[in-house]
Amino acid sequence: MRKQTYYLYLTAEERKYILNALLSCRNKRVAQGRYTDAVNEVMIKLQK
Repeated sequence: MRKQTYYLYLTAEERKYILNALLSCRNKRVAQGRYTDAVNEVMIKLQK
């Protein structure tokens, strides 16, 4: 069975809010000394 793909259509403002939330999450994980790989991947996909 194939993986189902979902697409989100966001405005520039919505994309900005999501990116800021992800950046905040990433900064918290860095401060805790935890891995940020998953957050980094989502941020890259959001910017494409």
